Amino acid sequence: MGLLDGRVAIVTGSGRGIGREFALCMAREGAHVVINDVGVSLDGQGTEEDPAAQVCKEIEAIGTKAVPNYDSVTDFDGAQRIVQTAVDSFGRLDILVNNAGIVRDSTLVKMSEEDFDAVLGVHLKGSFNCARHAAPVMKEAGYGRIINITSSAGLRGNFGQTNYGAAKAALMGLTFIWSLELGRYGITVNAVAPAGATRMTAALFERSGETPPPEQNPALNAPLVAFLASERAAHVNGQILGRSDYAYTIFQHPKQVAFMWRDGGWTPEQVADHFDQILGQHLQHVGMVLPAGMEFSGEKK
Repeated sequence: MGLLDGRVAIVTGSGRGIGREFALCMAREGAHVVINDVGVSLDGQGTEEDPAAQVCKEIEAIGTKAVPNYDSVTDFDGAQRIVQTAVDSFGRLDILVNNAGIVRDSTLVKMSEEDFDAVLGVHLKGSFNCARHAAPVMKEAGYGRIINITSSAGLRGNFGQTNYGAAKAALMGLTFIWSLELGRYGITVNAVAPAGATRMTAALFERSGETPPPEQNPALNAPLVAFLASERAAHVNGQILGRSDYAYTIFQHPKQVAFMWRDGGWTPEQVADHFDQILGQHLQHVGMVLPAGMEFSGEKK
């Protein structure tokens, strides 16, 4: 018996990389899976490859069922078709993993409007589109699991990723809000910030000339997501989790950590006089911690 026996999952962007590992792990736990992947390159351009069909074959070899879907999450009606694929193929939908994503990295002063819109369109609007259509199906069934794939680039910041970081930070906010709105219907909503060597991080290792270490294996993220997708995670809702090396982690939600109060309010001069003594001692580090030699180059990709 697996954690997900009899369940039906959609994993967007699951033809390759971390999404593929999510799908395969869920299948091993007994779930039937819709493999959504438009088969595009890392920056969202079309290719002739069909990774979705390949993953379906791998899942069938495991002994469970999978069907491909090629709709883009960026299209509202397309997202409805993704959800309908699950319902038509398997009669239900229990799990949605919003994993689809692209990257178009560059610094703020070099980033085009098109690159900004394209990345937010996949990560942020795509997650909204899929959840918007999945939630009513789950609500009617009285059960559901939505897992948003976020990133430390959004939770901590990362040089050269205005578009990607903004989208991933926004997914944290969506996770909080949806968990409040949907929790009463038996639907949990959580987010996971995975780690691993994939197409999205390949450039880091190419620049350093290093081989990804074993702990960068993207498959290491999947067991946590499979757990969150299961009945046994019913008590976990509105949380931001992640992975670091061989450890799973949980992020502290943003909250006020210090207060600077004055009866009647403050003048700018008074703020300047007291800021460092009261609030300044709590200034926090910004940015992801990357291995030596893997800093972002600052050049547009």
